[in-house]
Amino acid sequence: MTRYWLMKSEPHVYPWEQLLEDGTTHWDGVRNYQARNLMRDEMRMGDLVLFYHSNCKPPHVAGVARVCKEGYPDHTAQEPSSNYFDPKATPEDPRWMMVDIEPVIELSKVELSDLRLNPELEGMPLLR
Repeated sequence: MTRYWLMKSEPHVYPWEQLLEDGTTHWDGVRNYQARNLMRDEMRMGDLVLFYHSNCKPPHVAGVARVCKEGYPDHTAQEPSSNYFDPKATPEDPRWMMVDIEPVIELSKVELSDLRLNPELEGMPLLR
């Protein structure tokens, strides 16, 4: 069963257009335990991702991506020069995980107000 996830990125950090150009990317730098656990334990190959541009006017879903590699250790946690370095992360206990995604389809800026009009999405945490 395909599941759907939301991944947020600020357009000035990693925009949808960059994912289109790259073809695939690893979703690194996530430093939230709940999100880490979901990437490690729940996200599966083929699951779909709403690629959400946050911290912009207006915030919007820019496209749909697909998980193309399941959870594995986030190497940036062990790179001292990385903004995402975690001194407690080791090869034996990497602490942080990432998945790889690939673009599926570009959308024409689906805003939160548009999502709120869909009764099937009522109760979605993003829309509260």
